[in-house]
Amino acid sequence: MEALSLPAALSLVAGGGAGLSPELRAALGASLPLLQRDYRFERVWFWGCIQGVRGAYYIAQGLGPDRAAPRSRLYSLNCLDWSLLTAATEEMLALAEEVKGRFQGDPSFEYIQQASEILNIFPYFSLKPVMKEEARLIATIEQIDRAVGIVPRGAFVKTPLGSVHENRHFEGLSLVEAKKLSSYFHFTEPTNLKNKTLLEKADLDPSTDFLNSLEHDIPQGSWSIQLEKGGSVVVLRSLLWLGLTFYHVPMTKQFGYVYFGTGEKNLDLPFML
Repeated sequence: MEALSLPAALSLVAGGGAGLSPELRAALGASLPLLQRDYRFERVWFWGCIQGVRGAYYIAQGLGPDRAAPRSRLYSLNCLDWSLLTAATEEMLALAEEVKGRFQGDPSFEYIQQASEILNIFPYFSLKPVMKEEARLIATIEQIDRAVGIVPRGAFVKTPLGSVHENRHFEGLSLVEAKKLSSYFHFTEPTNLKNKTLLEKADLDPSTDFLNSLEHDIPQGSWSIQLEKGGSVVVLRSLLWLGLTFYHVPMTKQFGYVYFGTGEKNLDLPFML
């Protein structure tokens, strides 16, 4: 969510019970504009918070002119001092899939591969660390953005040159459209569009319908849509990554998402539906 509208945006997603204390809100209000100035970002988004056992990671994202370009990600332990994260690699993502359990809250913490059979046979066998928690943090943020980072239909447009920009003519979804999963897109590289037939592509606008829609997400039922604040705000919550909340005020340009969770994927979701 936008750093400039952070206090108002947090109040719109507070129905899930997550939020920030007044001290942390004040710290973010002071540090995020400085972050945007020092790193020369065009926009700064507050991504959310991953809660660990001994501390929490507060995440911010810096954006350039092209909204589809890789974003710069930073983390902080106190909402004041920020550290730049490296880009996620496929190796990081693969290793993060093997790591289970909660985050510790220490970026230098090293995860050891779980191999109880080896330890039972060779009690003095030393296991090498799989990855550091900072690398797992990078991979987890990338996984969440790919899986459940969403935007309303029409909020961004794709130019003929391939760059993606904010749609200045976007005035928000209507209340009827805002209650449909087909009105929201994954803000990541599309994969399902290549599988559509020519007849299906004929009804799409290439400038706005260049992303994957939520209505085809697997498993079906992984999103919860609710009306809050007397029906004036549409809130989507992910059941796959518990803690991800998206909000949109119909007929306005106000939208965004934030994550407040433990950074663990809900692998039991197919058995809960």
